[in-house]
Amino acid sequence: MSFFAILFALLIEQARPLARSNPIHGGLRAWALSVSRNFDAGGPHHGWVAWGLAVLVPPLFVLSVHWALMWWVGWPVAVLWSVAVLYITLGFRQFSHHFTGIRDALEMGDEARARERLADWQQVDVGDLPRSEVVRHVIEYSVLAAHRHMFGVLAWTSVLAALGLGPTGAVLYRMAEFVSRYWADRGDETLQRASPALRQATAQAWTAIDWVPARLTALCFAVVGSFEEAIEGWRFHAQRFPNDNDGVILAATSGAINVRLGGEALKARMQPLSTQGFQVDAAIGESESTPGREAEVGHLRSVVGLVWRSVVVWMLLLALLTMANLLG
Repeated sequence: MSFFAILFALLIEQARPLARSNPIHGGLRAWALSVSRNFDAGGPHHGWVAWGLAVLVPPLFVLSVHWALMWWVGWPVAVLWSVAVLYITLGFRQFSHHFTGIRDALEMGDEARARERLADWQQVDVGDLPRSEVVRHVIEYSVLAAHRHMFGVLAWTSVLAALGLGPTGAVLYRMAEFVSRYWADRGDETLQRASPALRQATAQAWTAIDWVPARLTALCFAVVGSFEEAIEGWRFHAQRFPNDNDGVILAATSGAINVRLGGEALKARMQPLSTQGFQVDAAIGESESTPGREAEVGHLRSVVGLVWRSVVVWMLLLALLTMANLLG
């Protein structure tokens, strides 16, 4: 039934997107801060304990409710619970308004407005960034956001739902991604900073959790884009990016739509994380550029097509698996 839960969650999210400032995401930020303050004592094992509590407790709560509904109420109510959880964790509308605003500003020739929207989205200093660099950064941030808000969530949800764990995978993936940003070293002194041990544990865990989903996303982009170029970019240019998982996705995207990605990254502003939304994406480190055409506004529409075709592929695959399960 995960297909129907995902489908309804996406439809609701498109019609009524979750507000950026909402009590659920605020509660998760407070939970992560409380865990780091009370359990991050600086030792390696303390880091893993804090990470385990912050990331695993919310999915276990979701799983407990799911099983309780299945056993004592009935599967229709459990499906509604899955839809609610997926609505919170899944979907494009949590970030797509930034992308749309920047694209519209660039199409109207208002580069100053586009830079302002990019700075507001990623909390970065853009200065007098050239038009092509604005487009390039928007493509990179948008593709990674689509992966983290959509395809990575779909991958973990599909696997754990097939094991009877309901929407647990969506919460696990999003919490692991969130704390990897929340506890990153941003030079912020207004909040209690995580210890080096906690930051290391968080980074290692996030790399492991995102390893398979990142490659599934890259493969899907290759299937719906220019296959040979995407695979070539994946094989030969992914290492140009500082983060292995992000590098695979960006290199495949570069080949799939023939655009040059990578280069000098924007510098993030050091602002309190409490003022930033749960949805803000991590900064992209400096890297070498991939082959391809210089980024143009037209590439933004290519990215939209690439992402939506990938969504269709995912949903068709889930529909076929669901049908096989029902008929079998």
